[in-house]
Amino acid sequence: MSFNDIFKSSFLENVNSVTIFDMVLALMLAFGLGMFIFLVYKKTCTGVMYSASFGVTLVALTLITTLVILAVTSNVVLSLGMVGALSIVRFRTAIKEPLDIAYLFWAIAVGIVLAAGMIPLAVFGSVAIGVILILLVNRRSYHNPYIIVLRVEDHASETRAREYLENKVQYCGIKSKTAQKGQIELNLDIRLKDDNTDFVNELSELQGVTSAVLVSYNGDYMS
Repeated sequence: MSFNDIFKSSFLENVNSVTIFDMVLALMLAFGLGMFIFLVYKKTCTGVMYSASFGVTLVALTLITTLVILAVTSNVVLSLGMVGALSIVRFRTAIKEPLDIAYLFWAIAVGIVLAAGMIPLAVFGSVAIGVILILLVNRRSYHNPYIIVLRVEDHASETRAREYLENKVQYCGIKSKTAQKGQIELNLDIRLKDDNTDFVNELSELQGVTSAVLVSYNGDYMS
């Protein structure tokens, strides 16, 4: 018995186990669910700039993963070759938003589940994940966080500005303070009582206050 006869068996030669109908159905469903992931990403994007190319990448990643898993499940030898080929791939693109990692794994998981033939799990699981993401990411907090940057002349001006802010906002806490000769800069974390920001104009007109800047932030910063 030769070396080839030892490894020659039906499961190694079963390259055509995936029918044309199965491939077309899997790729069509992958495209549909990839577009669903893309729409959820577009709806829940919280970054400074919306990246359309990342959304297209999610659709392409779902299709590519489905295609790869279909090939892997059709032939064991091919699957070993793909594992070796993919092991040398290195991705250097930086992920700017932590939530983008969830979308990447979501697209990959959908492709794997679809190619494995678990269509109901892929469809209903994607719908459930999409609804949860929309509800959680788009949830509006009543107390929107803001940072106000104050430049004052001396300690008396600082005390006066702090007392004024404490009366106008719901919460006021200091984040950082920089003191220079003739000038003090304060970064204060505040929570507004309502959407009215006219107090910033009045604050800038206080004696000893040289400037007042109000900035909205999402809480992701280095203190």
